[in-house]
Amino acid sequence: MRRRPERAAGAALAALLAGALLLTGCGAGADGGRTSADHASGKRPAPAPGQVAPDQDRPGQESPGSRDIAPAPRLSTFALDVDTASYGYARRTLAEGRLPDPADVRSEEFVNSFKPDYPRPKDNGFSVTLDGARSDAADWSLLRVGLATRPSEGERPPAALTFVVDVSGSMGEPGRLDLVKQSLRLLADELRDDDSVALVTFSDRAEVRLPMSRVGDSRGRIRDVVDGLATSSSTNVEAGVRTGYDTAVEGRRKGVTNRVVLLSDALANTGDTDADGILERIDTERRRYGITLFGVGVGSDYGDAFMERLADKGDGMTTYVATPAQARKVFVDQLPGHLELRARDAKAQVAFDPRTVADFKLIGYENRKVADEDFRDDRVDGGEIGAGHTVTALYAVQLKPGQRGKVATATVRWLDPATRAPHERSATVDTAALTAPIWGDGHDSLQLTAIAAYFADRLRGGHVPGAPPLSSLAGRAGTLAERARSASVRELAEAIRQADALGGGDDPYAS
Repeated sequence: MRRRPERAAGAALAALLAGALLLTGCGAGADGGRTSADHASGKRPAPAPGQVAPDQDRPGQESPGSRDIAPAPRLSTFALDVDTASYGYARRTLAEGRLPDPADVRSEEFVNSFKPDYPRPKDNGFSVTLDGARSDAADWSLLRVGLATRPSEGERPPAALTFVVDVSGSMGEPGRLDLVKQSLRLLADELRDDDSVALVTFSDRAEVRLPMSRVGDSRGRIRDVVDGLATSSSTNVEAGVRTGYDTAVEGRRKGVTNRVVLLSDALANTGDTDADGILERIDTERRRYGITLFGVGVGSDYGDAFMERLADKGDGMTTYVATPAQARKVFVDQLPGHLELRARDAKAQVAFDPRTVADFKLIGYENRKVADEDFRDDRVDGGEIGAGHTVTALYAVQLKPGQRGKVATATVRWLDPATRAPHERSATVDTAALTAPIWGDGHDSLQLTAIAAYFADRLRGGHVPGAPPLSSLAGRAGTLAERARSASVRELAEAIRQADALGGGDDPYAS
C-alpha cells in the first residue's frame, strides 16, 4: 500500500507585477547572478544516507573526495503544493471583520496565490530558480526556491470531469450555490466538444443528475441541469464524494484527464464527517485509475481544513471563490493549468551547507512535510502540478558570520504523468546572492513573496526572524501595488490593514 508523507505547506513595473511578477536583481549563483536548473550539467549534493540517486536527468556528481571531506548537508523535504484556498478564505474572513482561525492559515497558500514570472523550461519538466536577500534581522536572510512548468501550448488533452455539487441547506446563503451555478455555466461554455462531463449532487444523500456525457452532444442538457439545482436538507459529503468517484470510475476515459471537482462549503454534518473513510476511497481510486480531486470552496463559513485534507489525499488541489470575478479566473483563465498535468508526486528537497548556514526555517508547508529519506521513494505521495504552474517556497536562513560559499542546493523530483518515469532538476545558491537588503530597489517580486509569507506567519502567531509589524507590511504592499497598478497586490495590502486593525499591531493574537 502506498505510504503517504506526513501532512501534520511605472509601465515597466506594471508589466512586472500585474498578473505575473518578474524576478529581478536577487540572483543566486557563485557570480551573484541567478541560477536556473533548466540545464544538463552542474553539481548536486550526494543523496542522503540510504538514498540512491536516479539515472533520469541526473547532473554530474561530486567527486568521492569532496563527499568525504564536506560535512553532510542539513535537509528540508516537502511535497509541492499549488493550493490557494487558505488565502482566499482568509481575505473573506478579514473583510467580514474577523481574524481567521490560525489553524486555517497555511503560509504556502498565501505565497502561491501570487505567481512570479520564473524562467520556464523548454520541456515538460521544471525550471528551478533560487534567489534571496538580507532580512532586517541580524545574520538572517531570505532564500526563495522557485519552481515552474511550461504553460499549455496548443490544444490540451481532453478531460472527463465529474462535478460533485453540494446542494445542502447551508448552500442557500448568497455566494454559495448561486456562485457555484454561475461557475458551472462559465465552464460549460469553455469546455470543448471532446470533453466529457458528469454531475452529482448531494445533501443528505447523493444523486447522479447527469451521467458522463460528451460536451458536444450535451451542452443544452448540462445548462438545464445546472439551472435546476436547488438546496435542501443536510450535508453528507461522504455520500457525495463516494457517488462522485463511482460515477467518475464508470465514465472514465483512457488517455484523458479524469478528475472529480468538488464544489462545497465543506461543512459536513451527516454521514462520515471526520473524512477518514472518504480519504481511503479517494486514495484507492487515485492510485488505481489516476482520478484526482479538485476542491473548490465557497461560503463565509467554510470547512477549509476538511477540504484541504480531501484534496491532498486525492493528489489534487484546492481553491476558494467568493466573487464572480474569482470564479471566472478559476474556471476560464486557469482552466488549462487545471486540466493538463506536467507532474505527479512532485517533491522538493533543499540541502543546506552547514559550513555557511547556522539555522533555517521553512515558512509554511507544515502539513506537506516528507521524511528526508523518502525524497526518492516514489511510493510516497507528492503534489500534482499542472501546465504553467509555479510553486514557491521561502526560507529564513541564518548565515554564519564571515563565511562565504554555497548556501544550498534545491532539487525537485517528479513522475511523468503518462509513464510515471522519475526525473530531477537542481540549482544552487551562494552567499553573495543573499546579502542585498530585501527592501532595496529592484527586489519587487521577492518583496511580494516575503510580504505574503510574513503576513501568513503573523496570522498563525509565528515570529519569523526579520518580519516587520503588520502596519509596516501593509505600507510596503500598498507601495508595491501603486507602482505596479496591481489589483491583486492592493487586495493583499487591504487584508493586512484589516488584520492590523483587528489585532492591534504586529501580533494580532497578543492578549
